[in-house]
Amino acid sequence: MTAPSTFGLSREARNLHFLLTNLVEEVPGIKSVAVVSSDGLLLLSSDADRNAAAREARDDKPTGPRGSAADLATIVSGIGSLTIGAAKLMESGPVKHTMVAMDEGSLFVMSISDGSLLGVHGSGDCDMSVVAYHMALFVGRAGHVLTPELRSELRESLEGESTGSVR
Repeated sequence: MTAPSTFGLSREARNLHFLLTNLVEEVPGIKSVAVVSSDGLLLLSSDADRNAAAREARDDKPTGPRGSAADLATIVSGIGSLTIGAAKLMESGPVKHTMVAMDEGSLFVMSISDGSLLGVHGSGDCDMSVVAYHMALFVGRAGHVLTPELRSELRESLEGESTGSVR
């Protein structure tokens, strides 16, 4: 991760950024990742640094939605809500994960202990079992630190990025 995106953040927030970066860089076939709060707000994204670097190169401010990070967050939130509703109707207990296999891609959604969701967009040739395994590792490491305070800090840092300000 680049320094501007983590500058001024708490140790826990920087650690989550590090974990997310490792997930994207070390697992073949991952295109993008988003962590979404239980109320559907984007908390952390693999696209955040790429968007910030592109803005700095162009020396301009964003004028619209965050692009693929916002799209992935919306999809993850919707799928999460749908599967939670299905699990309640079927009286089958909480949803652990959801996988959608498409011809040219994959979508993985995994619950985090606080109700947040981890969403991963994978390429069509990614090894789904490897992606799921590494997602479970991320959830295991991140789940216990996603406190309300940390969720608020992550949300504020994303809002600062979208306005072009650095904390």
